[in-house]
Amino acid sequence: MDRHSCVLSSPQGKDGGTGADAAPQSRQKAKFSIERNSRLRSNSRVLSSKTVFKGRVITVKVEEVVEPGRIKATREVVCHSGSVVVLPHLHDGRLLLVRQYRHAAGQALWELVAGGMERGESPQEAARRELLEEAGYRARSLTPLFNFFPSPGVLTERMHLVEARGLTLAQARPEPDERIRVGRFTRRQWKEMLEARKIKDGKTLAGLYWLLSKYPQGR
Repeated sequence: MDRHSCVLSSPQGKDGGTGADAAPQSRQKAKFSIERNSRLRSNSRVLSSKTVFKGRVITVKVEEVVEPGRIKATREVVCHSGSVVVLPHLHDGRLLLVRQYRHAAGQALWELVAGGMERGESPQEAARRELLEEAGYRARSLTPLFNFFPSPGVLTERMHLVEARGLTLAQARPEPDERIRVGRFTRRQWKEMLEARKIKDGKTLAGLYWLLSKYPQGR
């Protein structure tokens, strides 16, 4: 066996992950990164793998591995099929955030719309579904931005950030166990939330700080 025995979501999804307008230099850097990661993976092996828990969302494995540099180790791996995170822009420039109670965190959090990707879904397809289910909006355009590992020390999950524009109101379809409040925030309001450290969710911090760096003066 090579790498770990979890089934991972595609590193780039059906869309290529970086958007169609990526610059040639960026594509060249991405190609180099992929080639380098491929070499590292070829130097890693899974000697044994044991599933210790299998749930609805995750599977937990304990694996004996040999990593690059001939490092032998026992790794506990939480397998997750991947998820999507949505940056939803209203026509007036406000941003949609949702608030829900998170049992693991022990508190309610303001977050970007997000959810797990179903088998065979592209990031755009998952974003479209989650935006409708959680917030009750449809999007005219969905643009994949980048993907990242939220906790690569133990978790295989890859999160895909997708920007949504041209929103129109529809009927939300939350899961039976979800109680979701939808908030609409101006740039000034969510910047103040960041500065006051009221945003605690990692994927939301990643998305909002990307937005600040991409459009320093707003858009």
